[in-house]
Amino acid sequence: MPPPRAALLQMHACVLLWGFTAILGKLIALPALALVWWRMLLVAGALLLLPRVWCSLASMGPRLLAIYAGIGVLVALHWLTFYGSIKLANASVAVTCMALAPVFVAIAEPLLARRPLQVRELLLGVAVIPGVALVVGGIPGDMLSGMLWGIVSALLVALFGILNKQVVERADALGMTCAELGAGAVFLTLAAPWLSDTAPWSPPGVADGALLLVLAFACTLLPFALSLVALRHLSAFTAQMTVNLEPVYAIVLAWLLLGEQRELAVHFYVGVAIVLGAVFAQPLLHLRRLRSRPAAVAEGAEAQVLGESPGRMD
Repeated sequence: MPPPRAALLQMHACVLLWGFTAILGKLIALPALALVWWRMLLVAGALLLLPRVWCSLASMGPRLLAIYAGIGVLVALHWLTFYGSIKLANASVAVTCMALAPVFVAIAEPLLARRPLQVRELLLGVAVIPGVALVVGGIPGDMLSGMLWGIVSALLVALFGILNKQVVERADALGMTCAELGAGAVFLTLAAPWLSDTAPWSPPGVADGALLLVLAFACTLLPFALSLVALRHLSAFTAQMTVNLEPVYAIVLAWLLLGEQRELAVHFYVGVAIVLGAVFAQPLLHLRRLRSRPAAVAEGAEAQVLGESPGRMD
């Protein structure tokens, strides 16, 4: 099989595994704080077993470590609100909110990068409003708080992606991920008394422990490694379009494994289609703009389409 085709299949496998993170979040009985604490601890601990990671951490200066630690706090808050959204609503609602992340990136990145906001990015943000309205109208009232937390989670992952993009080239990807997730685990440990009455480090039951291992290794480390390999043979545009399928995979899995379609009205899925349409329109419009530029400029700009680190934080 040609390397590009194999890489595309690997990328789809990664997206499918990332889609399972929402399903596992619903199946694991632990509260969101404990679930996130254990996930971060297990992944960071596994990475620390690699000599390459120790070398990468040792080569980082205090300032760079502090930057990664700050980003790690954002990752912890993103996962906390994401799994909180799943617990308060369901997996379909949470992943639909996550589909808003590229919209937040399109609007927030010009502000953080201090460049003018482009009209197409503003229109992209406006285009999702009808979809979000339909999604709100298609969920039971007791799930609205879960949707709000999901929107906060999407904003946090957008900020994480923007900030990580600025420092991703300064260290090895595995070392950077270890620093961020380790810092996130430390932050949650210190913040736990203010976030929950129950200590997150209480040992989980056998079933929850097994699912946590699947979440940490099969749905976090494995797709991380696969994506690093696959991205070497894919254009940024192809990778972004594939990654944008994650909410679709997750919603289909929620139908098949959790039967969540019984909890949601038809216009919820119409709203999802509108939101995803706007999300897919972003890289398509970007590609069209690049094709109108000289080839050398376009190739350099196309590498920025992904807008996030090689290892996703889903």
